Amino acid sequence: MPKHRLSRRGRHVALAVTGVVVIAGAGITAQSSMAASAWPAQKTYVGRAFDTCTAPSLTAMKAWKQDAYYGGVAVYVGGRNRGCAQPNLTRSWVKSVDTLGWRIIPLYVGAQPPCQKSGNKERFTSATAASVGASNANDAIAKASALGMKTGSPIYLNMEAYDTADKACNDATLAYVRSFTRTLRAKSYRAGLYGFSSSSAKAVATAKDRTDLPGNLWYALWNGQDTTTKDWPWDPKLYTDHSRAHQYKANSKETRRGHTLTVDRNAWDAPVAIIG
Repeated sequence: MPKHRLSRRGRHVALAVTGVVVIAGAGITAQSSMAASAWPAQKTYVGRAFDTCTAPSLTAMKAWKQDAYYGGVAVYVGGRNRGCAQPNLTRSWVKSVDTLGWRIIPLYVGAQPPCQKSGNKERFTSATAASVGASNANDAIAKASALGMKTGSPIYLNMEAYDTADKACNDATLAYVRSFTRTLRAKSYRAGLYGFSSSSAKAVATAKDRTDLPGNLWYALWNGQDTTTKDWPWDPKLYTDHSRAHQYKANSKETRRGHTLTVDRNAWDAPVAIIG
């Protein structure tokens, strides 16, 4: 599988249609206790999206847009555990891709849990979870802002697989996620989490205490089903109103208009970046 994230190489070990864009205030109550008027309107994309390790060239993005199969693209805006260099990912690239009609999904590869079985450059502990979460969130905001992603945009925290049965580790992870979320919201960025339906996403979706959890959930469940509803594994009342995304296929080698990329496929019904 492609090295989308540094820890992705150990996933198997750890685990042992063009859409429509809606500008609305959807999900505000899930994002923050602030009055809705204090937030920029949410920009929602509904349709197919892809993510790949390195942001593709502008030439490839133009060609893939002409093919019209995908309408959204996830990009890795930062994080010490980000797995690939990003020579194409500049403010100019973001603006050009947005002008082409792509909907951009910011993904940040933050610190990872202490019990995770992978070689990461940055981890948190039970003692440092809150401080590292805040620090990572501030860095994510700075990176996204430098790329032209305005307030009101979401930033999806990449949390790879870990042993959720390890209570101390799980508690530390949720403390980190809550701190990351609070810090984003304090600066009017929406919070999301990318994780596996068997571990990190499950931990967030099933947490009894819903305080300061991300308002958007992007779950990896590689079952080939292009949906965010039919295979939703948890309480159907959770993450409604344009707050879900589903990564349903990994490592799909695809050629469109002469340009080949290895991507992960996603069904998207959630916020995307506001570009300015």
